[in-house]
Amino acid sequence: MPGQKVDKQELCDIANRLRIHSVTSTSAANSGHPTSCSSIAEIMSVLFFNTMRYKVSAPKDASNDRFVLSKGHAAPILYAAWAEAGLFPVAELQKLRKLGSDLEGHPTPRLNFIDVATGSLGQGLAVAAGMAYVGKNYDKASYRVYCLVGDGESAEGSIWESIYFASHNKLDNLCLIFDVNRLGQSEPTALGHDMEKYRKRLDAAGFHSIIVDGHDIDELVKAFHIAATTKDKPTALICKTFKGRNYPKIEDIENWHGKPLGAETERVLEHLRSLVKNHGPLMLKPQKPLKEDAPAVDITNIKLSSPPNYKLGESLATRQAYGNALVKIAQNNPRVIAMDGDMKNSTFAEKIKGVDAARYIECFIAEQNLVGVAIGATCRDRTVAFVSTFATFLTRAFDQIRMGAISQTNVNFVGSHCGVSIGEDGPSQMGLEDIAMFRSIPGSTIFYPADAVSCERAIELAANTKGITFTRVNRPNTNVIYANDHVFHIGKANIVRKTATDKVLLIGAGITLQEAITASTELAKAGINVRVLDLFTIKPIDKDAIIKNARECGGRIVVVEDHYPEGGIGEAVLSAVACERDIIVKMLAVRELPRSGPPLVLLDAFGISAKHICAAVQEACKM
Repeated sequence: MPGQKVDKQELCDIANRLRIHSVTSTSAANSGHPTSCSSIAEIMSVLFFNTMRYKVSAPKDASNDRFVLSKGHAAPILYAAWAEAGLFPVAELQKLRKLGSDLEGHPTPRLNFIDVATGSLGQGLAVAAGMAYVGKNYDKASYRVYCLVGDGESAEGSIWESIYFASHNKLDNLCLIFDVNRLGQSEPTALGHDMEKYRKRLDAAGFHSIIVDGHDIDELVKAFHIAATTKDKPTALICKTFKGRNYPKIEDIENWHGKPLGAETERVLEHLRSLVKNHGPLMLKPQKPLKEDAPAVDITNIKLSSPPNYKLGESLATRQAYGNALVKIAQNNPRVIAMDGDMKNSTFAEKIKGVDAARYIECFIAEQNLVGVAIGATCRDRTVAFVSTFATFLTRAFDQIRMGAISQTNVNFVGSHCGVSIGEDGPSQMGLEDIAMFRSIPGSTIFYPADAVSCERAIELAANTKGITFTRVNRPNTNVIYANDHVFHIGKANIVRKTATDKVLLIGAGITLQEAITASTELAKAGINVRVLDLFTIKPIDKDAIIKNARECGGRIVVVEDHYPEGGIGEAVLSAVACERDIIVKMLAVRELPRSGPPLVLLDAFGISAKHICAAVQEACKM
């Protein structure tokens, strides 16, 4: 086998040193998961000091092998592995879980050796698959991706979504490691140590699966070598392990999950130290990549390849404009990619295939994996990823999106078919919670373009924005209201109708902005002038513009949105003016469970049409 000579005793010593660090750090923190660490000690030893190739001095070097600890509660042993590798002093491990220390209870990218946050179980494999997909298909590089999954979290459906994705895409640069230690948090796992069932399931899913004694150094070294030489399919090492391995009177015993060893600590440490033959400096050192063949990538300053080209008054759905914009930024930068959940002909994501078919990733109807793959694909700034599907289906992956924010990801989400305006498909297809969901994500940016011009510019801005972005696009056509050369800014609203005698400020977005414009025309006929404001971004919201224009309109605001009132645009506006005196806000939103019907009929039936806006303005004028 290639690489340095295997020193079995040294690797055994490292495994037990990692156990010692896991015990002492969790004891110092008086919390943590030392028994979950112990079951994977030999796996971590072999991976970090024999199998993986990486630069300790540059943990996120593009050519390094990647490692994702999906069972993030075993963080102490991951930290210990990097400390023993020489990245930081071993003494720092005693700061585990302390306020101010980046060695948190579960891994986050506050640490320079962590790509993604884990700990919400069932998500690491999707991220690893995204990394592997990029390595195989875009970087075309030698680095490999390793993902360690707990047997308990393998009950998550998201794990199996990712298994099928990896198999379908023949990700032979991905190695999945199952830590089958039998014990969950509160009772044994469903399959326990039935290794054959795991093997059969993984074989059926298209993996090359290998059953391994997870505490046997020789078996692990051999299995990882086989994984590295297997072609056209990913490999799964199904490792039989024991929770609390080498912890006397604790090993393989229930009710030791997620707690320090307490009164048993010194007895366990004494035993572990007796197993270590070499207490001095490690002889084995991590191996650097054989090839530094990951290409240099520049994903900065992405532009539309040509400006928007529409006519004022032209009618076009913003979802279609998204497809047009995707094409243009893909032409400008070879690292722009798109992925979808079998909705690409509805979201118009498929248009990117006209630029380069390889730049589209089909994730099928598996939204949790879809989001995780995107998070993995954007790690280490290798790609700029756009994820699209119906807005309502993104709610299924809210936990993945939430964890993406903790992971400091830069994924761009596009949700189409939002609100009752989608029409006859009915409430199961109507995104009415999506703005609330993305508003709750730390550091997120939310675009809600009113027309095709603003949509193209929103996508251009999103491609250059740090953090999670969400662009809400409509199914129905909307009229072009902006000139092609209009300049848009994040956090800056636009006034689309204004007179010197405006009585009320109307705020809408997307389809409801069009209704607000129609209402303003009708109200003017009745002698009531109103101002119409397009927020463009819901988050950050243009607080100054809202307050300034509201005061110029007598302190009266009417907000209309195709969304439930909870967490939507109306509440965002209310937050903006909360500390202002003498400003009132009337909110028009979808306030009951909707039903099927023609789009315009539904807008009227649920109180957000131009007719209802006119009525709300007239009521506001009396206040």
